[in-house]
Amino acid sequence: MPVAALAKRIADVCQVYTQKASLRALASICILVAVDDEKGPQIFKVDPAGHYFPYFATAAGAKESEATNFLEKKADELGSYDKDQTIRFAIAALQSVLSADFKSTEIEALVLEKNERAKYLTEEDVDHHLNVLAETDL
Repeated sequence: MPVAALAKRIADVCQVYTQKASLRALASICILVAVDDEKGPQIFKVDPAGHYFPYFATAAGAKESEATNFLEKKADELGSYDKDQTIRFAIAALQSVLSADFKSTEIEALVLEKNERAKYLTEEDVDHHLNVLAETDL
């Protein structure tokens, strides 16, 4: 199922819950990420009111605006990043927005690539990326 169709279906269900006073609105934001065979990588964000939009990069949660600002500053460069640069950028975004230095045991990351299965990064992989980040400026 294409991620766009799934996002639309979830948004439709959320929107139905906003129409009746007796139904409690769903109160979470859903970020869907997938690699489409025809369109490549896609990100959709669905809000509780039933709106869904495609994004190039997005964030959700308590520090959403700070994270969005961080992502927008590098949006033009992101398209040219390879896998390792993208992983490091994501870690740098977390560190910058949360004002924290992370250990490899505190980060869980899932990598999606075209024609490959989703893969969780090991602690060693995360530690390698953290070390490279510590040595360079992103």
